[in-house]
Amino acid sequence: MARCGDKLVLVAAVLLLGTSGAAAEDRQVNTIQDVFRHLRTCWRPPPATKARPLDITVVVSFNRSGDILGHPRITYESAEASDNDRLQYRIAVMEALQRCTPVPFTEAMAGAAAGRPFAIQFRNRKTSPDKTSPPTQERRA
Repeated sequence: MARCGDKLVLVAAVLLLGTSGAAAEDRQVNTIQDVFRHLRTCWRPPPATKARPLDITVVVSFNRSGDILGHPRITYESAEASDNDRLQYRIAVMEALQRCTPVPFTEAMAGAAAGRPFAIQFRNRKTSPDKTSPPTQERRA
């Protein structure tokens, strides 16, 4: 009886893992909002033990097949971030882009998006500064 239960758990796990991955891959990107939504599904910020939360923006372009065109460029990072924080977040951004490409564009969106720059914001800070805190300066990379 235990063998049957073990098999059932194994089959359920395989089905769950198989369908979640397939659903994400099968979803076609047809609008600009879909591009941002798709890229954010791949975002995994570094754990708090490795880096403090920060906001980071990357500009990236894609070709018609959804692969990265050229080199992604970091254009913004929170000013209060340390060098280690910036490094950890830059790595996380590049890993997210690797996980999410090629972007599964529809035929129409492939033509519209090819070669166009997208500025993707990855916001990870939970709270905005309160009124008593001194204003933070943006840091352009």
